[in-house]
Amino acid sequence: MSGLRERRRLKAMRAVQERALDLFDEKGFAAVTVEEIAAAAEVSPSSVYRYFGTKEGIVVADEFGRMIPEALEDFLVPGDPVGGLLRAVRACGSAPEGASGSGDAGEGHQTRSPWRRARYLFAEPSVRVAVCADLDHAGRRIAPLIAAAGGLTGTQARVTANALVFGCFAALEQCYLDGGGRPVADYVEEGMRPLRGIWPSSDR
Repeated sequence: MSGLRERRRLKAMRAVQERALDLFDEKGFAAVTVEEIAAAAEVSPSSVYRYFGTKEGIVVADEFGRMIPEALEDFLVPGDPVGGLLRAVRACGSAPEGASGSGDAGEGHQTRSPWRRARYLFAEPSVRVAVCADLDHAGRRIAPLIAAAGGLTGTQARVTANALVFGCFAALEQCYLDGGGRPVADYVEEGMRPLRGIWPSSDR
C-alpha cells in the first residue's frame, strides 16, 4: 500500500505542478496565488502547502534536485564525486526537445518537460532563492561525506561540495540559455573539468 500511496502522491503533485505552470505562463508567477493553483488542480490549498511548502516549491520540486545529493552519496566511496554526478546526469538522458532559453512556454515546450519550469528557476528571483537554499542544503549534506572520503579538510570539503552542487546548477542554466541543443551532461562535464584533478577517476 505504501508504494501505491506514493505513486498517487507523485501523480497528484505532478497535476498540481502542471496546473500551476499553466497559470504562471498565463498570468505571471507573482500574480498567481496558491488558492488559484489549488482550485485549478481541484485540491485544497492545504494539500498544495503539504506537497510543496511554498509557491516557489511548486517550481523547484523535481527528481533532478533530489538526484544530486543521492548520486554523490552513491559514488563518494570510490572517491570520485564528479564522476558520480556525471553518471547520474547522463542517466537522466539528454536535454528535452523543444527547450528554449529565451522564448515563452508554448508549443515548443513539452508539457511535462523540466524546461517548462526552467525560465522560472533561472529568472524568477524568489524561485531562484528557493533553488539556492535547496542547493545549500545539499552541499551541507554532502560535505561530511567528502571529508570522510579522505584527503580534504572540513573547510575544503564544504567548498568542494558547494562547487559541485552549485556548479551543476550553473551548467544546467547554461544549457537552458543555449537552447538545450546539447545534453546537460556535456555542460556538466565541461564545467566540472577543473575539479576532476582533486580525485583520481576512471571515467574521464
